[in-house]
Amino acid sequence: MAFSNRFGSVLKHTISLNNLGNGQIATASMLGSIRCFSNKLFVGGLSWGTNEGTLREAFSSHGEVTEARIINDRETGRSRGFGFVSFATEESANSAMSAMDGQELDGRNIRVTVANDRAPRGGGFGGGYGGGYGGNPGFDGPSGANDY
Repeated sequence: MAFSNRFGSVLKHTISLNNLGNGQIATASMLGSIRCFSNKLFVGGLSWGTNEGTLREAFSSHGEVTEARIINDRETGRSRGFGFVSFATEESANSAMSAMDGQELDGRNIRVTVANDRAPRGGGFGGGYGGGYGGNPGFDGPSGANDY
């Protein structure tokens, strides 16, 4: 479902940008846009001791690795146990996914799948329940709480 939504939005965006005026669409550009989403792999189940160099080295035998990234906890700086590996070609990514899924890396069996794009996140200071007492805007607290 998420892939079809993403595919549809990429298709619409590409059509609007590449419409040649006579109804023709630059298909090479469209296919390039779609293909770039499958070159990135999610790697889960990583050991806390795995670093980006180790991750890159483990996957480099399957093709040119353009990026290897370990995701760290914002507060502690320690690995969260997953990362991403991007390849130059879709074929390399598919080869690595097939070969590396379930294999051992630094003493742990890893899971390798195609990475999903993050869902758009709202910015700012969301949340909150409004004013009033205990988040109920129609209630100002116990009787006499606001009497001085």
